[in-house]
Amino acid sequence: MNGLEGHYWGMHTIWWMVWVIFMIWLFFTPWDIPGQKTKKETPLDLLKKRYAKGDINKKEYDHIREDLQI
Repeated sequence: MNGLEGHYWGMHTIWWMVWVIFMIWLFFTPWDIPGQKTKKETPLDLLKKRYAKGDINKKEYDHIREDLQI
């Protein structure tokens, strides 16, 4: 066995590690957003954002929040 054959086995091992990491990433990544794990927004979170942007006033916010919490 000369020096080139030893090098081949090292690269072979690295490629197997790359494939294993890729397969783990593929199966444990959420399908809706590849590469990112994000929390789904609840209706209350969306309501808070609308209020913060000024789309709704305090009275509307309180009314909708009460409906959501029932």
